[in-house]
Amino acid sequence: MPAAYIGLVHYPIYNKHNEIVTTALTNFDIHDIARTARTYNIKQYFIIHPLENQAKLANDVINYWQDGYGGQHHPDRKEAFSILNLVKDIETAVKEIEKIEGKTPFIVTTDARIYPNTISYSDLRKKIATEDCPYLILFGTGWGIENQVMRNFDYILEPIYGPGDYNHLPVRAAVAIILDRLLSEKWWSE
Repeated sequence: MPAAYIGLVHYPIYNKHNEIVTTALTNFDIHDIARTARTYNIKQYFIIHPLENQAKLANDVINYWQDGYGGQHHPDRKEAFSILNLVKDIETAVKEIEKIEGKTPFIVTTDARIYPNTISYSDLRKKIATEDCPYLILFGTGWGIENQVMRNFDYILEPIYGPGDYNHLPVRAAVAIILDRLLSEKWWSE
């Protein structure tokens, strides 16, 4: 089974004015992405956020579903939350993976633009399935991860395009689409 990890990055992120900001956590992202990640056998879902007040908010939500009434009432959701790991930055997530796997992960991210190291879904799917190394797939919030940070990543997935000219998916939808493209059963014909 491939060693796939995901991370939801909240800093450094662009806002709509192209300024670098820290985005706020949302309950929906924590909850829905955890369920999607568990469905696709993601080993850990890192919520990457540097601010303590936001970490407290995330921990309150996580504790409700792991140790509180939510986990008692919905054991399947408790299981989804068991793969969550709250860290301050991308480097900490990489170190956590290195401890678990004994190897540095390839870091992949997503963007709505093309880069020199852009990779197709089919090529990355093959790499994940055949190479003996972990992968950390990062998803930016806001208007995307800061360009200087993006240059440090091994691969950037090609954009997701719909049939029209509108292209602004919520991150929860992008995570579901991308994990399905990379890790799902092979339902299409070659």
